[in-house]
Amino acid sequence: MKRYGQIIGVKPGQIEAYERIHEEVWPEVLATIETCNIRNYTIFRHGTLLFAYFEYIGDDFAADMARMAADPKTQEWWQHTDPMQEPLVDRTEGEWWSVMREVFHTD
Repeated sequence: MKRYGQIIGVKPGQIEAYERIHEEVWPEVLATIETCNIRNYTIFRHGTLLFAYFEYIGDDFAADMARMAADPKTQEWWQHTDPMQEPLVDRTEGEWWSVMREVFHTD
């Protein structure tokens, strides 16, 4: 299992809409998240920053993320959520959510 932390901005005028849409995430999107070996997926908000945490239990993260990106219902979900988000200006090329480096962990 590998832990991931990611960060992205949420547009100030979209905070309520972003939180509202996440009150009832579509079942198909949740099923795809599980099929792609993601567990314990959580999104936190602080001001206009969103922090996501999840655990990946698969063997090929790139392939699972490609599978998720190819899923039609997930693509439809992203059409709603992506316009609400503001990627960080210093993100790595090709990233939407900026991947964070794990600095410390204890169980």
